[in-house]
Amino acid sequence: MPPLNQTLGAQSMTFQPPRRKMPAELGIFLVLVGICLLFEGLGWWVNDQSFLFNIDRLQIIILQMAVIGIIAVGVNLVIITSGIDLSSGSVVAAAAVVSASLAQVSDFPRAVFPQLTDLPVIWPVLSGLLVGVVIGLVNGALIAYTGIPPFIATLGTMVAARGFAKWFTNGMPVSMLTDDFAWFGAGMQPVFFFLIIAAIVHVLLGHTRFGKFTYAIGANRQAAVVSGINVHRHLIWIYVIAGGLSGIAGTLTAARAISGQSGMGVMYELDAIAAVVIGGTSLSGGLGRITGTIIGVLILGVMTSGFTFIRIDAYYQEMVKGAIIVAAVVADQYRQRKRGR
Repeated sequence: MPPLNQTLGAQSMTFQPPRRKMPAELGIFLVLVGICLLFEGLGWWVNDQSFLFNIDRLQIIILQMAVIGIIAVGVNLVIITSGIDLSSGSVVAAAAVVSASLAQVSDFPRAVFPQLTDLPVIWPVLSGLLVGVVIGLVNGALIAYTGIPPFIATLGTMVAARGFAKWFTNGMPVSMLTDDFAWFGAGMQPVFFFLIIAAIVHVLLGHTRFGKFTYAIGANRQAAVVSGINVHRHLIWIYVIAGGLSGIAGTLTAARAISGQSGMGVMYELDAIAAVVIGGTSLSGGLGRITGTIIGVLILGVMTSGFTFIRIDAYYQEMVKGAIIVAAVVADQYRQRKRGR
């Protein structure tokens, strides 16, 4: 038997302290920094001007992505539970036209509801939120109690909500809105709403039972059932929150445009899903954070603005965006296989 000091010496030679893993958000943030620097260099090369050091351009980027960010926060919750929500963009349109119809001024001769003009601003805002909540409730109930895959359930509500918006407006814009309602979309207000919502959901996910249940359902739904979680009820809440956030996004969209139109929110659901996946949330469920989603939203915004800045046609932008989504999904699958070993 070797002496004790030799045994301890051998153990000390083989012992290696655990290596700290780099936070996933840090890696995504470095990608954002790299994209910003790339467009900065291309900006000087193509346009002989700076991309980053332009306050107006940065403000436009943030404003453009604030509404997508609000939707993405809700979509992030859905994807963490291994679900999907394709109805977000259509909910934006439905909420926009309903909230705008209750925010019209009384001296407009073609008001949707002539007896409901010049209402206190709380009513159009609540109506937009209610539209999103109702559609989210339908999504959640279909998924929880009928066993319909989330893709099919939300695809159906996507088509139905867009059809509702077209029927409600008869293809015409809902215009002549009150100044109080327009205030919600003025200036940097959408950004403030986005940051407040993101902060609240971040706390819910990281520091409450609601967050623990959400991650547990996404990681292993059967184990969540066995542990006593009411999975059906929780899924309904998840989709109600996602729908409500899309309703808020639709209300802000109408307020910012000072008009409600049935064509609003087209492709917003795909932008939101892309931001969430780019931000590191796993499509397999059980993994994802709001901070990563915020960075994913910024990456999309910088890319869209950067391509426009260097005069890349819109169709090329869509092709690149599609390639990035596929690359993010491939990276997610690689992480899942590596984690399973």
